[in-house]
Amino acid sequence: MSIQEFDITDPTKMISRIDHVSIAVKDGDRALHFFMDLLGAAPGAAATDPVMKYRWQILSLGDLSRLEVIYPIDEGSFLENFLKNKEGGVHHVTLQTPDIQAAIQKLNEHHIPYFGYNEYVDAYWKEIFIHPKDAFGVLIQIA
Repeated sequence: MSIQEFDITDPTKMISRIDHVSIAVKDGDRALHFFMDLLGAAPGAAATDPVMKYRWQILSLGDLSRLEVIYPIDEGSFLENFLKNKEGGVHHVTLQTPDIQAAIQKLNEHHIPYFGYNEYVDAYWKEIFIHPKDAFGVLIQIA
């Protein structure tokens, strides 16, 4: 399939765009300084999850490109194992879909396992994850 043949308005296409790339880091303040103060990223939405023991911060870069910086805020964070032997790295890639239920149906039809269905902020943000073993070594979030 060539690029000219791809129509993003085609309802059979499950993904509309890359929403963001998430970078896990040990030192959130240092990473935010790097991306915002040195590279010029603009801060967007952010939140702390006390149950999962981490904080996330969305950063906008110029056009519609976005990064998410995630970092542990306490011992026992789900990020501990990921960051065990490194200062940081790409944690996951988030792909945007216009219809999470249609995406789930398509994954089911093709026997691709997913996990972690969640709905947040009055169902504005809905997400699932595809494990790296099923997605060529990359944790994929579909939202």
